[in-house]
Amino acid sequence: MDIQELWPGGPLFRQSEHFKLSTDSVLLADFAQIRGAKRGIDLGCGSGILSLLLAQKSTGLRMTGLELLPEAAAAARENAARNGMDSRIEVVDGDIRECRALFRAGSFDLAVSNPPYFPADRGAVAPRADRAAARAEASCSLSELCDAAAFLLRSGGSLFLVHRPERLSELCCCLSERGLEPKRLRLVCHRAESAPSLVLLEARRGGRPGLLIEPMLVLTAPDGSESEEFRRIYHR
Repeated sequence: MDIQELWPGGPLFRQSEHFKLSTDSVLLADFAQIRGAKRGIDLGCGSGILSLLLAQKSTGLRMTGLELLPEAAAAARENAARNGMDSRIEVVDGDIRECRALFRAGSFDLAVSNPPYFPADRGAVAPRADRAAARAEASCSLSELCDAAAFLLRSGGSLFLVHRPERLSELCCCLSERGLEPKRLRLVCHRAESAPSLVLLEARRGGRPGLLIEPMLVLTAPDGSESEEFRRIYHR
């Protein structure tokens, strides 16, 4: 069994075969602001790393992971138990698109998601359905994800997402149409001179218009080593 420690003293983690641990999720967990939230949900939790990182970030937060693939959900439960978090992290087998049958409206203070980045009809698709679901929107589109977040979040609750820069306009429109107002944006790039490769976005249910654009997150220093902020995020 491949169990790794994210950093010294950090969470122990076994990856699901279908959802490999990515820097994207670690960056998203750092970007997310708890603000006294008591109940959070990870939409498409995979092996549960976001729930683990957020639960470690705030001892008053209880997380629910919602996952369609049983094997990934089982790995998320194992990871919660391995880190002594099974009393604060619940994993629910289920489809994001059917969240209304699983939860009450406004049940959560915050939601997070590291969703598939590519529409189902664009780009190369993995031959296996489970791996395709991790890469492309085969089982949940961007609009369906935003629908779910709008239903699950209480008024004033926040959704934190990581996505691709080329879909930022579509993402903001999709959120705003559902009453989730984009409030904070941070672009991620590998080098200061390179184009962004990721966007980190917070949207607030019922929030007023007004978007704060934060300083760019640069992952690599000019000499090619890890940047100071990247090292902070990974506790190095």
